[in-house]
Amino acid sequence: MASWFRRLLHKPKPSSVERLKSNHSASSSPSSSSSSSAKSSSSSPGTSLATSSISLSPVSAVDISASDSPRWDKNYDVCICHSEGDVELVEELVSYLEGQPESFRCFLQLRDAAAGSAVVTELCDAVQNSHCWVMLITPGFLQDPWCRYQMHQALAEAPMANGRTIPVLKDVDHKDYPRELRNIYYIYMALKEKSFRQIRDTVMHCEYPVGG
Repeated sequence: MASWFRRLLHKPKPSSVERLKSNHSASSSPSSSSSSSAKSSSSSPGTSLATSSISLSPVSAVDISASDSPRWDKNYDVCICHSEGDVELVEELVSYLEGQPESFRCFLQLRDAAAGSAVVTELCDAVQNSHCWVMLITPGFLQDPWCRYQMHQALAEAPMANGRTIPVLKDVDHKDYPRELRNIYYIYMALKEKSFRQIRDTVMHCEYPVGG
């Protein structure tokens, strides 16, 4: 078993927002990120999907570790929704995000759900206590009713999206993009490393928008 995987599985779950504040008070402020482009699609239900690209403007320099940062209003920066068959890829993404200078706080259900708690309760709590949600949409995701439930919970939390829902397509045709998400631009994962950077930049923008 790789060392990064062992570290990931044994990462302690934060017990409170106050502990998170103290853990991050000495972390460095994020560096300015360059513009990145994501393959994306949006369409009204029932029509063909049009492909276009979007560019993220640079994130303004903010101290997201400051004690008065809105970051601490929630327990997690991002909740990852995925199918059971995509666990390995999701673990790599979580390791990447948590290893960034911002030390993004990720909710990974297999790791962070409290033992003995109801699965649905843990999911709903994670959705409500996360700034944004990454949905890894793969063939396995589309075939899994539990993944559909996760998606609907996230959409119910932010029905107008507001940049908080981040769909990521992998090995899925544009025509199979979930109808419920067709008013939201998505990231298409072709090159893993590039897609991870796009996800990181999008999380920064949805949490700390320029001028917000």
